[in-house]
Amino acid sequence: MVIENSNVEYPRVTEILKISDTEIGAGTYDIEVKIQWFENTEPELVSYRSSLNDPHGVNPQIRKWLSENPDAPVHVYVPPQPPTSEEIRANMPALAARQMRLGLVGAGVSPNEVTAALEGLPDGLEKEAAMIEWEYATSYHRTHPLVATVGAALDLTDEQIDAMWTAALEL
Repeated sequence: MVIENSNVEYPRVTEILKISDTEIGAGTYDIEVKIQWFENTEPELVSYRSSLNDPHGVNPQIRKWLSENPDAPVHVYVPPQPPTSEEIRANMPALAARQMRLGLVGAGVSPNEVTAALEGLPDGLEKEAAMIEWEYATSYHRTHPLVATVGAALDLTDEQIDAMWTAALEL
């Protein structure tokens, strides 16, 4: 929806491409809009949140256009999908070595059990790397392969590891 814009001030709205309702509702829209920021420049595609009483930026231009075009299609708000277990794990904060070891102890797993589980891995570079990670790492990330290896060796489920991880964050 191209805007015939007599506005000579910049920035100015040149085109509204899509209007979507938001989780807020009440006339607040997410708008895909082209904005020309300066004279003699190409308009830039921007995602813009427009609310009723916002007097700043290009919002007055958008609101004027919306009032002049009440039949413009507004897409229904579609909430984002909840994060997957893998996405949640990827966003868990790292644990310091101290937190990791105390978290294991709090879950009933001694650090010696972890060492024994790693020593039980087949000989090779992967085992050596895992031993170095366990002995010398200063922090651990939930999605690091060592965590999965140790968890599997100790028959811990992902959910048990998640619970231990969350509890260890408070230590």
